[in-house]
Amino acid sequence: MPAREFNFDGIVGPTHHYAGLAPGNLASQQHQHQPSNPKAAALQGLAKMRFVHSLGVAQAVLPPQLRPDVDYLRRLGFTGDDAAVLLKAHRDAPHLLAVASSASCMWTANAATVAPSTDTADGKTHFTPANLIAAPHRQNETTITAATLKQVFADEQHFTHHSPLPSAQGLGDEGAANHTRLSPSTNAPGVHLFVHGDPHPPAKAIKPAPEEQSDEGPDPTPNHPQRFRPRQNLGASQAVARLHRLNPDRTVFAQQHPAAIDAGVFHNDVIAVGHGHTLLYHEHAFADESATIRTLENAWKHAVSEDNSKSLRFLRVTDAQLPLHEAVATYLFNSQLLRNGTGQLVLVAPSECEQHPAARAVLDGFIERGDLDAVHFVDVRQSMNNGGGPACLRLRVVLTEPEQAAINQHVLFTGELDTWLTAWIEKHYRDHLTADDLADPELLRTNRDAHHELMQRLGLDFDETS
Repeated sequence: MPAREFNFDGIVGPTHHYAGLAPGNLASQQHQHQPSNPKAAALQGLAKMRFVHSLGVAQAVLPPQLRPDVDYLRRLGFTGDDAAVLLKAHRDAPHLLAVASSASCMWTANAATVAPSTDTADGKTHFTPANLIAAPHRQNETTITAATLKQVFADEQHFTHHSPLPSAQGLGDEGAANHTRLSPSTNAPGVHLFVHGDPHPPAKAIKPAPEEQSDEGPDPTPNHPQRFRPRQNLGASQAVARLHRLNPDRTVFAQQHPAAIDAGVFHNDVIAVGHGHTLLYHEHAFADESATIRTLENAWKHAVSEDNSKSLRFLRVTDAQLPLHEAVATYLFNSQLLRNGTGQLVLVAPSECEQHPAARAVLDGFIERGDLDAVHFVDVRQSMNNGGGPACLRLRVVLTEPEQAAINQHVLFTGELDTWLTAWIEKHYRDHLTADDLADPELLRTNRDAHHELMQRLGLDFDETS
């Protein structure tokens, strides 16, 4: 049955700000306390959706969550009416006010892990919302995310919704940002690659820069990061695979390279991106690169039929071509790898890659060799400043024609919705926001009005997603 991959993008929320809440996310930490521009952020995200849609790729939207979350602050002991709660939090615990005002649900790659009906034992599309326990400002999203997904994908005949994994040590789950599905075609069964940060086999040593080398040679790379804690646990990935009833022969679990985590690769989608039968990755993406590639190739044999001659394609970028720290700075691997409406393989990359000589050279090389048909650059700088590129802003969902008909049609991206959202953002969003502004009761009132308007336009129950 014909299927199509949809990109569900998160609309950037009106409290988009730079609080530096995410350890291990270097961009977030580097821009901490700088003024943000929520209006520009939301319009940049919308422009990216518009462009992807113009390529002939199916596009949809998911709403931001209502912020500041005053109830969250009340659960932490702040009392009084809404204005008093905001004022007390700003005075006594500004960090908690920043947490309660986070707009991070805009990065829907963290919303959930999704398995299409072609890959599951029961023939349904499965969703597991990420528990996001590594950071309080993200964990606070989970309940509303689950409720929103249940409303958008409500038909129980086609969709199965699982509860987020328990919030327990060893079960940290960050969603699709650490999950890649590869398949010969949209309609064919796929291979599921889950990447985690837990120590497993000893990691392959990364050769240090020349100025860091000693006569004794490089020290062996430890099998766990030294600077930042991994966010995705192996046990969580295994649990999601079981819940989604995936074929074990087509499911691969790989450890992220600990040196990559320490370099700011807090999610696998910062160092690798896949689509169809192509995986684009940095040589230091995985703790054991050769074993990961070999296991993927073995799993691929179980996914392809005898009459399908497609083999996995690996686009490998070496550290000599693009050093690990520059890969993180440019977010080249956080690009969207897509098939456009005419079947061409294209990359939608952040504009930072266009301006970076080494990243641009890598991309030009892909075009010259015919690995990619086109590279398109988009400006999502407001999101990039907080550590989220084009791929962070979308959740991939493969849907058959009956499943497409069964979802909430109001969230599908159209010219009319684009026009409405543009006017809505212009009406309600500020173009300058600081930490002090988060305590402004007028911001909360405006956001409530805006949220209510958006929920009505998208056909979502306001009470269920607030």
